[in-house]
Amino acid sequence: MRTARATAAAVTTVTGVLAASIASIAAGRLASDAALKARAGRPLPTEPRLTVHAVAAGHVTLTRDLASLRPGTYGLAGDGYHAVVGPVVESVPHPADTVVRRLERVTHGALEPGAHAWLTPQVHIGDPASALGLEHADVDVPGELGALPAWFLPGPRDTWVITVHGLGTTREHPMNVMEFLHRQRFPVLDLAYRGDLGAPRSPDGLHHLGETEWRDLDAAIRYAVRFGARRVIVHGWSTGAAMALHAAGHCALRERIAGLVLDSPVLSWEATLRALARAHRTPRTLLPLAVRAAQGRTGLHADRLAEAADPQNLKVPTLVVHGPGDEVAPWTLSRRLAAARPELVTLHTVDDAPHNAMWNADPATYEETLRRFLTPLM
Repeated sequence: MRTARATAAAVTTVTGVLAASIASIAAGRLASDAALKARAGRPLPTEPRLTVHAVAAGHVTLTRDLASLRPGTYGLAGDGYHAVVGPVVESVPHPADTVVRRLERVTHGALEPGAHAWLTPQVHIGDPASALGLEHADVDVPGELGALPAWFLPGPRDTWVITVHGLGTTREHPMNVMEFLHRQRFPVLDLAYRGDLGAPRSPDGLHHLGETEWRDLDAAIRYAVRFGARRVIVHGWSTGAAMALHAAGHCALRERIAGLVLDSPVLSWEATLRALARAHRTPRTLLPLAVRAAQGRTGLHADRLAEAADPQNLKVPTLVVHGPGDEVAPWTLSRRLAAARPELVTLHTVDDAPHNAMWNADPATYEETLRRFLTPLM
């Protein structure tokens, strides 16, 4: 009888441990989804949901939050609508738990009280012609998984700028700087890559945080050179910046890369995955499981991005635009990169800006910083 009870107790213990282990693995897998299944054009979990309290001529009243108090110009998006909001307006009376911002325009749908909203760095929607009045061509870049849609804006220079969006955004995001680049007379190739709308899916359907996506950037560089680019400058945001670093180190035509612009760069996929999982309310004890789950599902290797982001491996002038308010990609890594190669890397620090939104916080200063960096590379 004692032997039977002991056996039963042991079986119960093993079963409980096994069940707990399976539950932990499942939780880690779910937590990793915050990064690996981040949908283009949808808010990252770090971005709070706001409520539209009132809409008046030239003003919109939002839930008071650190996000709604940010300086600068942002898209205001929700299900079925998109608008553009400017700075906070203090002169308009409003309840203490709200914030009034200037309403620049409603670009799509209807903005109504009670709507749920989030701020997005994507100010423009549509294409360069409809959003900015800029002449462009819809082109297909031949990639290893199939055709990659891109917008090409012609310009007289033989140095092209290739723009690559990052987490939570689409190829509409680089339109923030397209008018500026057009004034500087650069041809611009704005790329949609694997997983984007109209582009091939990754074989596993997951985002690899730039580690495989960079091969689509490689294809874009080949395309640019084939159609007349003597040199290229890669302007990447977030994981697009990680793609730029991978390409600068491994692209077959890397000698054609004249410079890099890294905005909110993801320099450690592990740190970014942990940040997104944390924002998804994953318990701290499960964060290592989320990292291991991501690695197991995608084959991600920390040493590959570490090698690409190694300051000693940089060979071209690099502008890093980043700030301490980024909760997704640690600014400290950008500061360390710039400190290690001051002769090659310029760091422009932006305060009070979330991930991907360095331009939004202060467009004029961003563009002047970019102009000074690009002028010697023209």
